[in-house]
Amino acid sequence: MVPVKLLILGAQNTGKTALCVRFITKRFIGEYDRKKEVTYRCSRALDQEAVDLEILDIACKESSVASLESSIRWADGFLLLYSITQRLSFQDVPRLKKLIEQTKESLVVPTVLVANKADLEIGREVTTEEGQRLAKDLRCGFRELSVAEAVLAVEAAVFQLIRLVLDQQRPLPDRRSYMLTVRHALTRKLTRSKTMQW
Repeated sequence: MVPVKLLILGAQNTGKTALCVRFITKRFIGEYDRKKEVTYRCSRALDQEAVDLEILDIACKESSVASLESSIRWADGFLLLYSITQRLSFQDVPRLKKLIEQTKESLVVPTVLVANKADLEIGREVTTEEGQRLAKDLRCGFRELSVAEAVLAVEAAVFQLIRLVLDQQRPLPDRRSYMLTVRHALTRKLTRSKTMQW
């Protein structure tokens, strides 16, 4: 089993806990009164690979900066949530992404931006295009969904992040051996083309 640790971040009332519970149990529970962090654990098969998954859901409002940084150091990948009905939650995302990059000391951190509450179109304050643009600016994946209505969309967002984490964890091929492989392939192709005289 490959261990993968995910951290879910976002403003209050964006659906962080609901997303975690929906992914783990496939059930939707609309109301939560949480004041502490919870780690959800499960195993999933993804692309013929067994993944031992931990998802940390912290109460951002109650967390100190040191506690938040500690959670960021712990995690391999990040789900950044905002609600399409709360522009302030959307505006908070760049600050969270910057904190992740500073804490991880890297600009390449597996991250998926999740726009939640797509079922509440009447109260929409953030367009899909704004979300896509922000995700591109922040170098992360993007999903717009409704945790309340679409368990498959929730799974797709989490699986997208797990794939990003696994891709980053896999070792890159040795540059020298890669270059030799390319050189041999080109040599074979050139040799073949020289022997095929018309």
